Amino acid sequence: MTALVVRRLLIDLTQPVDRHWCNGDPFLTAWFNALSMSFPVGEQFFIDAVRNGFKQLPEPEQVAFNTEIKGFIGQEATHRRIHALFNAQIEKHGLVNEWEPRARKRLRLLEGTDPRHGLAITAANEHFTALFAEWLLSHPTLLDGCEPRLKALWQWHSAEEAEHKCTAFALYQQLGGSQAWRTRWMRRVTLIFLTDTLRQTADNLKRDGTLWQWRTWRSAGRHLLGKQGLLRCTFRPWLAYFKPDFHPNQQNSDLSSHWLKQNAQLYTKVETA
Repeated sequence: MTALVVRRLLIDLTQPVDRHWCNGDPFLTAWFNALSMSFPVGEQFFIDAVRNGFKQLPEPEQVAFNTEIKGFIGQEATHRRIHALFNAQIEKHGLVNEWEPRARKRLRLLEGTDPRHGLAITAANEHFTALFAEWLLSHPTLLDGCEPRLKALWQWHSAEEAEHKCTAFALYQQLGGSQAWRTRWMRRVTLIFLTDTLRQTADNLKRDGTLWQWRTWRSAGRHLLGKQGLLRCTFRPWLAYFKPDFHPNQQNSDLSSHWLKQNAQLYTKVETA
């Protein structure tokens, strides 16, 4: 099992955030804002799914998973809290979080179902966030023009997502979750996640008054579909999830641990009970 460190990021999110905080780029700002809008409800669901799955383990297996589960919950709870603070700032720009109510409505449909469904959904989402994290950390100049506190926010979050990407997956396997369920939920999550992200991004741009500007569409094409764009760079790693023998550890890199080591002054470690 992995010992996950819970960290408190040393940034102040009580101060206002610029309207186009991401290098003055309306598309990138709207895209990152849309992702952040999904995090509080999403992270809480992941916490609940992992906690509920953990309770299904026999006691000897709980002992083996206990430390990693505590670390996972601690990291996700910290992400939930800090993105709620960030979201409160961007909402002052007139943005409206339409994603969260839709997500809450869908998640209510899972109440009372086999806890492995929640774990499969969590594992699929964690694969998405790990791919995004790897892409962001491998393109550090993307955030070079941002405020240092906001650059730290997204790179720290990315580093921790890469760090705990195996937890829900391993728990799902330990509970006997099948490949059929795992891949079926990945297809569903892919459709829902991409649709909701693009829908919220478009809504953010519309409210910002920049949806139909040429620079917005040029940035979207370059950062999503360009040679180094997110979708092109992550397609093959995403596809690998459907292999029968797939495991998140097959897509390891040193970018996460390197960032955490090089930026230790930006956070403090939190002791978990």
